[in-house]
Amino acid sequence: MLELIIIIVALALIFDFINGFHDTANAIATSISTRALSPRFAVLFAAVLNFVGAIYSSEVAKTVGGKVADPATIDNGVHVVIAALLSAIIWNLVTWYYGIPSSSSHTLIGSLAGAVIAGAGWQALNLGGLGEIVLILILSPIVAFGTGFIIMWIIKKWIIAAGNHSRTKLNRMFRSFQVLSAGLLSFSHGGNDAQKAMGIIVFGLVALGYQDTLDVPLWVKLAAATAMGLGTSIGGWRIIKTMSKKLLKIEPINGFASDLNSSIVIQTSTHLGMPLSTTHVISSSIIGTGAVMRFHDVKWGVVTKMIMTWLITIPISMVLAYLIYEIMFVLSK
Repeated sequence: MLELIIIIVALALIFDFINGFHDTANAIATSISTRALSPRFAVLFAAVLNFVGAIYSSEVAKTVGGKVADPATIDNGVHVVIAALLSAIIWNLVTWYYGIPSSSSHTLIGSLAGAVIAGAGWQALNLGGLGEIVLILILSPIVAFGTGFIIMWIIKKWIIAAGNHSRTKLNRMFRSFQVLSAGLLSFSHGGNDAQKAMGIIVFGLVALGYQDTLDVPLWVKLAAATAMGLGTSIGGWRIIKTMSKKLLKIEPINGFASDLNSSIVIQTSTHLGMPLSTTHVISSSIIGTGAVMRFHDVKWGVVTKMIMTWLITIPISMVLAYLIYEIMFVLSK
C-alpha cells in the first residue's frame, strides 16, 4: 500500500512539475514579449508566486478529487489514478514538444474520466459533476475573450483616445504596470493549476483508505506547490514563443489588459472551486484584447490550430488513459 501511495504521489508531482514549465508561458509570455521583464527574472518571479498561490486554498483540489467520480466506491481506484496520470503526463509532453499551448486541466480531467470508465465502467462516473467541470472548461475561454475585449475597449476609449499622451509614453507606463499584472497572474495560475495535482493525490489517498474525506493534507499542498514552483523555474520556452509571437504582436497596453483580465477570470473560478484551463483563458484574453487594438493582425490561422487542439484534448486523453489502464490490467495478470 505504501509503495502504491509513493507511485501516485511521484506521478502527480511529475505531472505538476511538467504543468509548471508547460504553463510558465501563460503567466509571463506577455511581459517577456514587451520586455517589461527579462526572461530569467520573469521565470523566477513566476515560480515564487506560483508556489505562494498553490498553498492559498484547496477548493479546486476537492472538486478534482471528488466530482469526476467517488474514489471511495472504486475498488481499483489506485490503478485508475496511475493510468490517468500517465496519460496526462504523456499528452502534456507531446504538446510541449510541439510548442502547442494545450490545457493541462483538459488532459487531466479527460484522462481521469477515461481511466474511471476503464476501471469501473460508465456507471462509476459522476456525470453531473463531470458536466459542471467540462462546462466551465468550455465557457471560460469564451468569457475571457469577451471580458478581455471589453477591458481593452475601455482602456482604448478612456485612456488612449481621451488622453494627450503619446503611444510611446503610454506603452512605457503600461510596461511598468505589467510587472504587477504578471505577478498577479502567476499567483492566480498557481492557485488553480497546482490544486489539480493535489486533487488527484487526494483521490488516491481516499481510494486506498488512507483518509475518508477530500480535505487536502498540508504535506500534499507543500509538495504540489514545490513541484509547480520548480517546474515553472525551468520555463516553457517553446510555448512562450507561440504565446508571445505567433498569436499577434503584443504591446504593453494589451499585455497588461490580458494579464489583468486573465487573473480576474481565474481567481473567480478558483473562488468557486472549479478548475479551468489557464492556457485557454490567457490565450483567449490575448486574442480578445488584440482584436480591439488590431483585429487584422491577429493570426487567426494559429488561433484555429490552437482551438482544434483544445477540442481534441479531452477525447484523446480519455482514450489514451483507457488504453493505458487496459495495458496495465493485462500486464498485471
